[in-house]
Amino acid sequence: MKEKRSKPFIETYDLTRWREAPLMIFKGFLMGSADIVPGVSGGTMALITGIYDRLIFAIKSLNLEAVKSVLRLEPAGFFQTLHWKFILFLATGMALAVIFFTRVVPLQVYMFTHPEIVYGVFFGLILGSIGLLIAEIDSRDRNWKYSLGLAAGASFGYWVVTLVPSETPETFWFVFLAGSVSISAMILPGISGSYILLIFQKYDYILTLLSELGGSETVSAFLQLIPFLLGAVTGIIVFSRILSWLLKNFHSATIVVLIGFLIGSLYVIWPFQEREFAESVRSAEVLPADHPLAAQLLNQSEPTAGPQHYRISGFVETDPVTGEPVEVEIERVSRKLISNTPFFPWGSERLGGSIDKRGGFAGISAGLLLIFLIMFLRGRAVHRRKPEEPEKD
Repeated sequence: MKEKRSKPFIETYDLTRWREAPLMIFKGFLMGSADIVPGVSGGTMALITGIYDRLIFAIKSLNLEAVKSVLRLEPAGFFQTLHWKFILFLATGMALAVIFFTRVVPLQVYMFTHPEIVYGVFFGLILGSIGLLIAEIDSRDRNWKYSLGLAAGASFGYWVVTLVPSETPETFWFVFLAGSVSISAMILPGISGSYILLIFQKYDYILTLLSELGGSETVSAFLQLIPFLLGAVTGIIVFSRILSWLLKNFHSATIVVLIGFLIGSLYVIWPFQEREFAESVRSAEVLPADHPLAAQLLNQSEPTAGPQHYRISGFVETDPVTGEPVEVEIERVSRKLISNTPFFPWGSERLGGSIDKRGGFAGISAGLLLIFLIMFLRGRAVHRRKPEEPEKD
């Protein structure tokens, strides 16, 4: 049955207040940290923290009317149409998360060195949020139709996260498609945009281009990113309108299906998995043996863990007397996940003692504790907010 939900202020006006800035930045930080990890969705964090509806309506507020205001040089009209404070606070938190988890605490490295802890935290977050969100569904809505929606969402989520990556081209149209689909998935709870890029075999391709920005290859990298960016903008504009319509007209049913997506995604987030990675050479260069990087690699017994590392592929020139290398060829190698098989760590001989059982379950516990913190913050936000009328600045 179609649900008539009237949310004129939430959809039309930006209800975000300046005093909400710390809390909204924190929620944006959670979203940004989730988007870094393949298999975890920023939309999941938005749903958990209670801002999913506002996120979709904020994205939708970047509409034709807002663009016309910019073209007419009417900043007042633009800021009245766009939910700019909500977007500003959320984007600030997401940017801080990307900087923190790539520069200060390299999460992409810990995914390789301590996968049980990293995935354990997100597994605990998602597991706890499923119970939290189901408890918030009106008891009158818990009937066979919504059970069917839950099952359908879980089945679809499971199907997406178990798709097998295949070789794909790097043409304009395909990178555009990857951008539009992955950004759409990024705002869907339980379906990770990063994981969609893995399925499209474009995760390491995009990360490599992003890492080259600011260096000598900035112009080339940016030009190659253009089709991805165009696809992302197109995808998020179109998909946010579809989700906005569903949330307005079938709110409870839509939320139930989204919870199903979360349930289906637990398969790929389970911390104890047998993960298989493939390596590909991104670039190669010849350096003198006394170069700092070459000297480090010559004295290194094993390559460093992480999504990218350097290795010596061979000696280009050696000293005829001592036989010591004079010039070496160094390759920049990227690792990408190609398959994962979950298993229970106890009573299993798989991977032997390389699995960190305590770390995995400690991560799950930390994720569940974080859910209690989020519940507390949500309760405070709901208590202080009066959504019946827009704020008048």
